[in-house]
Amino acid sequence: MELTGKEGRNPRRWIILIVLCLSALVLVIDNMVLTVSVPTISNTLHAGAQDIQWVIDSYILVFAGMLLTAGSLADRFGRRRVLIIGLALFGGASLLAAFAASPAELIAGRVLMGFGGSLVMPSTLSILMTVFDEDELRKAFAIWGGASMIGLIGGPVLGGVLVAHFWWGVIFLLNVPVAALAIFAAVVLMPESKGPWRKADPIGMVLSMVGMTALVWTIIEAARSGLTHPTIIAGTALSVLGLAGFVVWENRVDEPMAPLVLFRNRVFSASSFSLVLVTFANGGLMLVLTQYLQFALGYSATRTGIAFAPLAVAALVFNGLGATLGSKLGNRTITVAGLLVLAGGFGVLTTLSVHAGFGMVALALALIGTGAGLAMPAATAALMGVIPAEHAGVGSALNDTVQQSGAALGVAVLGTVLSSTFTSHMPAALPAAARHSVSAALQLAASTGDTALAATARSAFTQAMSASFLVGAVGVLIAAALALVLMRNGNDAATEDAAAGATAEDTAGETAEAQEPAATPERAAA
Repeated sequence: MELTGKEGRNPRRWIILIVLCLSALVLVIDNMVLTVSVPTISNTLHAGAQDIQWVIDSYILVFAGMLLTAGSLADRFGRRRVLIIGLALFGGASLLAAFAASPAELIAGRVLMGFGGSLVMPSTLSILMTVFDEDELRKAFAIWGGASMIGLIGGPVLGGVLVAHFWWGVIFLLNVPVAALAIFAAVVLMPESKGPWRKADPIGMVLSMVGMTALVWTIIEAARSGLTHPTIIAGTALSVLGLAGFVVWENRVDEPMAPLVLFRNRVFSASSFSLVLVTFANGGLMLVLTQYLQFALGYSATRTGIAFAPLAVAALVFNGLGATLGSKLGNRTITVAGLLVLAGGFGVLTTLSVHAGFGMVALALALIGTGAGLAMPAATAALMGVIPAEHAGVGSALNDTVQQSGAALGVAVLGTVLSSTFTSHMPAALPAAARHSVSAALQLAASTGDTALAATARSAFTQAMSASFLVGAVGVLIAAALALVLMRNGNDAATEDAAAGATAEDTAGETAEAQEPAATPERAAA
């Protein structure tokens, strides 16, 4: 990976990092506030479990589908410019979502927010890679991750307070001033940087979006229609054709949207798939646990937000510690250790009951925060370290795409496990809505005064939650095994980095040979 020397470090790099952190913060705050507000949105808009899953998945699917194209556009037209456009689109779409009058309108707003977010995220990582050298890159990643942890702490608490005192739409209005501040800071403080031109790949984009959309839709709908339903079979076939066609096309086209050749590097593959399994597990964590805290334990929205503080604080503390230990012990060691702790946290969540106290919840969240804080910076540093600097935008977008795809599948799979298990534990004589949704069951119980039904619904939901978190724990353990077998520490990793850089250059052909070096004035200067 080509880096500027110590004498060539950008003197404004730490100011730039502040802008990048603020840009990432707006995305984190939005997602965290949304998860805390799910029960309120569900009740106010009369949204079922499937609607809520699509409110979350619609954003993630568009985000993941557009990331690679957004990364290549940022490299060509300017990362700051694309970042600003993305923040403006994200803020504008938040206004639409805030005043949605139905689940369909809210989903439409979330789709537009996904477009904006897809322009923001790859720009932040690619800019970070080009202004920090290897000595400071791990620290920069830790600070960037720390900003996300601030959103993790402040988002739920702020969201809970806002929902308790205003209407649910204010959680989306919150994005507007944050996005505006990030835009102002980017215009005033951030230099423009560009990379080599990479043509847009519309065929690859369509194939990836069709494949991923069909896959997640099939998983969500399978719980309601059954695996043998004709629409489920058709959806499965479409997802397989779309994703297989994407892989074949990307390996044949001269300028692929996704440099899939990076997956030949074992460090990139191990780090990438470890991260995707972690995001798979975490994707359903907030969705499930917020409902448990409010529906099963009776927490208010504000108290629910505060309940996530142990996770965020632990992640913030160990995020910095993991960055320090990673440089001494190696990325593989820290990643595997963090993933094992993370799996332990999910294991504790599987033991929760309707009568569990906050102590067990806090213990589980603290373990999850500790594990994620250790594993994520090390795995991200290992992954980004093997991406050549001239491919920073599209390379970081590939990383983001894999992770966001994992998050989408996590919401779909864990949500489906939750829904199907809940239904299987509810009396068959109940109305369909009450058998498929804990909120609907509790509303029915409240309207009829049936305390036995309320107790049954809470017990069924808790059992369903345990099944979902068991799936998440297995995913994290698989991630730990991949990291242990495929990742490397020290000099071995450096050798892998060099090999990855050479391979990526070879596959780029004559176009890549004509590209400018990473540290040219056009890329590093304002």
